Amino acid sequence: MLENLKRTWFFNVRADILSGIVVALALIPEAIAFSLIAGVDPMVGLYASFCIAVIIAFAGGRPAMISAATGAMALVLAPLVREHGIEYMLAATILTGIIQFLLGVFKVATLMKFIPRAVMIGFVNSLAILIFMAQVPYFWGINGATYVFLGITLLIVYVVPRFFKAIPAPLIAIVVLTVVSVFTGFNLQTVGDMGNITQTLPSFLIPDVPFSIETLQIILPYSFALAIVGLLESLLTSSIVDDMTDTESDKNREARGQGIANFVTAFFGGMAGCAMIGQSMINVKSGGRSRLSTLVAGLFLMFLILVLGDLVVLMPMPVLAGIMVMVCIGTFDWSSFQYLKKAPRSDAIVMVVTVIIVVATHDLSKGVIAGVILSAVFFVAKISKLEVTKPAEDVKKQVFKVKGQLFFASTTTFEQSFDLSVQDRDIVIDFSNSHVWDDSAVGSIDKIILKYRENNNEVRLTGLNEASQRMIDKLAVFTDSKGKLNTH
Repeated sequence: MLENLKRTWFFNVRADILSGIVVALALIPEAIAFSLIAGVDPMVGLYASFCIAVIIAFAGGRPAMISAATGAMALVLAPLVREHGIEYMLAATILTGIIQFLLGVFKVATLMKFIPRAVMIGFVNSLAILIFMAQVPYFWGINGATYVFLGITLLIVYVVPRFFKAIPAPLIAIVVLTVVSVFTGFNLQTVGDMGNITQTLPSFLIPDVPFSIETLQIILPYSFALAIVGLLESLLTSSIVDDMTDTESDKNREARGQGIANFVTAFFGGMAGCAMIGQSMINVKSGGRSRLSTLVAGLFLMFLILVLGDLVVLMPMPVLAGIMVMVCIGTFDWSSFQYLKKAPRSDAIVMVVTVIIVVATHDLSKGVIAGVILSAVFFVAKISKLEVTKPAEDVKKQVFKVKGQLFFASTTTFEQSFDLSVQDRDIVIDFSNSHVWDDSAVGSIDKIILKYRENNNEVRLTGLNEASQRMIDKLAVFTDSKGKLNTH
């Protein structure tokens, strides 16, 4: 047990603590911004980020991944808060947690194998673009000092790690430039301008909503949407962190952990949340590798609120924006431009469509779902190409050789390959280079054989593999005079 504790918590203590501190500092403006998107008090997002980060450190399946209040979840919650108020939002968050936990129990993570690489690349790139777009208001068109602080931040984050790695460069940038801004009195937008921070701990509460079917009808659609969006973003982010750290994670445990975190968070006044790719990238790039980094991020966030709240509000927003811009640069898959040239055209289209839909809608789930559906359509179109070699029309014995996959999308081509008007022939359909996949395929074979037999033709099927034979034995209706399928 001690060995397991060391492996998951304490093998990288110093780097985990420092990276957790950097993440906590970056979480504050994000949590406030997401609260404003959802239409709730800034403390709702801050409490959610604290609770979710701490709980997921213990319950999650991906060490070093950061979960907190997110923009994707805030967008789903906004209409509910607007129409029914914060109490219903808390109730929806509780139900979201229950749904996510159950999905984890039923191993929803197995669905990850159906997400193609092109969609993953599009997901990463669209997130990088969205994170960058979210930073633009904090530095664009404000004043010269803002651009100077942004530039210096980018310089520190880019150059310092080449010569000094003992302290994460983003932490150096935040501390040094905050001190500079305070003593120079430059006119800069600060964290305090984002919203008020109350220096109090979250307290336990039960949502004040009627315990009724009507309440369930109101919150269930939102909860289901939150559960899907949250798990989709969390599991995809988990896969990205897996690749960055060359480690594996338990994604079903992650799904259950996200459910536990959201369920508990609601009882402490927090909004629903999920994994954050931007903060997870900051954590990993700053050296975070274990669960300790996630725990430190959550605990230090609350320490900042309770003890250093008066100082936190002084942090310049262009500095935090600069750090996030560097995260965008590091997150974006720049090799995807080469990918567009080298990959099959269908994969390139899937990647581009995923990016466009996510950026246009600011909804990760819509982009990923669209990408998966488009990939499936392209795949079906690709494998539905079927060839049937036709014999000479005047021979007594006609052998048709089928090449390709026979299923619902290729049955039309299959049926159009036969001249069903011939009479008194010995018809052989050879499936040696084909596979029969579904009921539509069997129905199509049924149709061909029945039509041929109506014109006094003998029909035999040959070359069926074992799986195709079983499919036909189970579903076919055509028989010979002895009531048996005429195949060999």
